[in-house]
Amino acid sequence: MKTSFKKPEVLTLSIAHLIHDIYSSFLAPLLPLLTAKLGLSLSMIALLDITRRAPSLMNPFFGLLAEQTGIKYFVILTPALTAVSMSLMGLSSSIPMLFILLFVAGISAAMFHIPSPVMIKAVSGDQIGTGMSYYMVGGELARTLGPLIIIATVSYWSLEETYKLMPLGVVASAILYFKLKNVEVYQTLQKKKEKGDTRILLKEYWPFLLVLTGFMLFQSAMKISMTLYLPIYITNMGGSLWFAGVSLSVLQFSGVFGAFFSGKISDKIGRRNTLLIASMTPLQKLT
Repeated sequence: MKTSFKKPEVLTLSIAHLIHDIYSSFLAPLLPLLTAKLGLSLSMIALLDITRRAPSLMNPFFGLLAEQTGIKYFVILTPALTAVSMSLMGLSSSIPMLFILLFVAGISAAMFHIPSPVMIKAVSGDQIGTGMSYYMVGGELARTLGPLIIIATVSYWSLEETYKLMPLGVVASAILYFKLKNVEVYQTLQKKKEKGDTRILLKEYWPFLLVLTGFMLFQSAMKISMTLYLPIYITNMGGSLWFAGVSLSVLQFSGVFGAFFSGKISDKIGRRNTLLIASMTPLQKLT
């Protein structure tokens, strides 16, 4: 039975992804200023990013919590929480305070990214790949705009006044509440849900999950090493903060095209074939 593609809901969730991830992308562009202010070493910078990503280890717990409390409310509340924590980084007077803000932002990011793809699946009907492409474009575009927004903020005001960006995230959460409060995601998924034992499924698919985890781990390591340290590298080489921010935005913008077209392609040639082609591209660059 075919189900319809609910474009308004897909666009709403994609815009939510855009706004949320704009704030998540503030760390790398601010690192040159935070390093000068707090005396961060390169090792400390790596620990900061690890702290921000560490809450993703609790994804199974967040997933269970989302199913019990209503997944749409995670999507509604987290843009505001991420906006507050990331916008306060400029006011950090100590390294521990910076770690706490990034840990809170990491929890918020994990709580957003677990249920939001589920909601996209529920409202995309039989065009899941297309729906996910809209959603992923929101995230990639956020990492393009985020560095420009935060650099413009510190240039016009100052590092200590980045808190002035908080209202956008709070307003976004308020708008999401009115847009998504009547979207019944759980009931939609229940119609498609198949009975099964999670332990049996894990036992059956653990080789695939293990390979996928390893691939994502090494791919993310290569990507993060570039995006996290690029502003620091450029400023240490004598480049301006604006040049560093624009360079990071240009790098991230290339991901917009892949995110947009991959979903549509996967609907036509299949998810497995699309993943296979995508996984071969980094290998071609290394040879």
